[in-house]
Amino acid sequence: MKVGFIGLGNMGLPMARNLLKAGHEITVYNRTRERAESLRAEGATIASRPTDACGSEVLITMLADDPAVRAVVFGEQLIPRIAPSAVHISMSTLSVALADELSRAHAKAGNHFVSAPVFGRPEAAEAAKLAIVAAGPAAIIAKCQPLFDAMGQRTFIAGEEAPKANTIKLAGNFLIASMIESLGEAYALLRKSGIEPVLFLEIMTSTLFAAPVYKTYGNLIAKEQFEPAAFKLPLGLKDVSLVLA
Repeated sequence: MKVGFIGLGNMGLPMARNLLKAGHEITVYNRTRERAESLRAEGATIASRPTDACGSEVLITMLADDPAVRAVVFGEQLIPRIAPSAVHISMSTLSVALADELSRAHAKAGNHFVSAPVFGRPEAAEAAKLAIVAAGPAAIIAKCQPLFDAMGQRTFIAGEEAPKANTIKLAGNFLIASMIESLGEAYALLRKSGIEPVLFLEIMTSTLFAAPVYKTYGNLIAKEQFEPAAFKLPLGLKDVSLVLA
């Protein structure tokens, strides 16, 4: 497929790279051009402006937050430049309100919109093991499935209404934030009692909480491996604020 990809951060760069590995024809744009240039040797075409990525069958945006998406999609007037048969896939963690606005704007323009946020850290993106939650017209999601297969290990279909995928993503991130807070509280109690959190983590992840997210974050917190941050606190605050909204 011919794909335009906008946003090459910690998640977007490996996602675009996996699309290239799968044989798709990718045009990439990033505000910091050097990150885009890193994909040139792997076959990507480098766009000088966001609008240069719009002449494809599919446009993927993977940007940090609502303001970044607004600045690119509405500020650069991308929607009128997307062909009627083309698809915009937003893979960012957005507010439900913005997902709804994007859905209505695309419908008015006569093209297609799919919301497909992802669960997984940058290492999961690199390994093409993201969990993708997609919502939008069934036939359009089916058309995009080869792209999802190149970036993730499983795609969950959330229905025809695009914002539902964002609600699921935000609810999931709420659980992750709650889990991180709970682990911090538990570890504080353990350390005050002279017990190593690593031992506690082994017991918990071997019995009650045998899930990758507990093992991953539990180990990072127990060993105090906070730098470099793969997911920075302002983004976590953004997600919790969107849940409250």
